[in-house]
Formats: sequence, structure tokens, C-alpha cells
Amino acid sequence: MGADEDRTEGGRTGRALAPADAQAAIEADREATAALILKLRQSGMRDQRVLSALERVPRRLFLPAAYQRHAGEDTALPIECGQTISQPSLVARMSEALELAPTHKVLEIGTGSGYQAAILGLLAGEVHTVERYRTLVDLARERLHSLKITTVTVHHADGLEGLGEHAPYDRIIVTAAGPEVPQVLVSQLADNGLLLMPRGEKGSIQELVLVRRLGGTTDTRILAKVRFVPLVEGVAARL
Repeated sequence: MGADEDRTEGGRTGRALAPADAQAAIEADREATAALILKLRQSGMRDQRVLSALERVPRRLFLPAAYQRHAGEDTALPIECGQTISQPSLVARMSEALELAPTHKVLEIGTGSGYQAAILGLLAGEVHTVERYRTLVDLARERLHSLKITTVTVHHADGLEGLGEHAPYDRIIVTAAGPEVPQVLVSQLADNGLLLMPRGEKGSIQELVLVRRLGGTTDTRILAKVRFVPLVEGVAARL
């Protein structure tokens, strides 16, 4: 297949780049990532493990071919199944807010592209990520395998039910918004565990909340204003 022909790889479509163009794009991504990390440091971010993980995970790998040229931009982008990949700075901030340790077991609701899961997999000891779209599950598994990130297991399931068979979790992160924090997820937190989730209605500005479970009670803090796709019940019948 010639370098200027359209191609499809793993459900991703786009126009193939010539080798020299592809290398130039990769170098541009690296420069953009370095600039982003500098910006995050200047804004007060000090978690070196998160910054290192951001540097090690190539965002280009988690994008459909048509959007890979934008991989170095600090903006949300469309992915398969009508979903989005968050901007790298938000992924970094959410990862930092979880205060992750290498011994932690983490549950992620909403695998999406697998980019956030890859970052989590470099920061925690065991990560379970749940996705309702089979297409996204397969792509995330392929991408994580290519990066040799073995700490992450991708599950095709209903995220609103959590993943009780591996509970309790030291940390839970939800990458889609709901009007309230699901109590079933809170119940799967370990004592002194943290849950991070965007809370709010579809189409509105939402609040990124951090919930800490303390025995039978919870403490909730609002961290930022955000906008995420909605948390949807069930497993997708198609895709």
C-alpha cells in the first residue's frame, strides 16, 4: 500500500503519512509534551511520577488516525464510538488528585481510548478499567499491549455497577459525568479510599469532585469546573 493511500488499522481510518512526515509528527508531539510538562510545573504541579508517566505515554497512539496530528495539543479530541479523549493537562491533574501509590488497586469507569488507563498503569500496582463499548475495549487492550503495560486489565461491562469482584479499591476514577456519585461505587472503596468523578447534568458545566470514604461516612471536595460526556447505564448493544 502506498504512503498516500487511505488505510484502516484496528477500526481507525485516515491517510497514512510518509515515513519522514510520521517521524516529524512524532518529534513535534514530543516537543509539545515537553512544553506541556513545563507549563504544568510552572502552574504548581509537583508530582514527578505523574509528569514522568505523561512523558512516557504517547498520546498519538490513543487517537484515530485522522486526529493524530493533533496529539500534542492540550485539548480534548474525538475518538471512536462518539466519545472523547481528555486534554493531557486534565488527565495529569486528575491523576495527581488521586495521590496514587505503587501499592494501590485502582478502578477506572470509562476506559475510552485507554490513555488515562495507561497513565494509571504506570502509577499504581493494579488497575481495572471498565468500558461499555466493545470497540473501545478491543482498541484499549491493543494499545496497552503495544506499550507493554501489564498492570491494567480492561473489562467490557456496565460501569455503573462498578466491578465488585475485585473490590475494595484504594482509588476509583470515573471519566464520565453523572448527576450524583453512584453509591455502589462508594461501597467498593476501601476505608480512606478516594473516588474522583465529574458530577453534573449532561451538556452543563460540571464539578470535579473528590470523595474520601472514612468508615461509614464520606467527605466530598469540589476541585474544578469541567465538562465530560455523560455516564451511560448498561453495555452497548452495538460497537
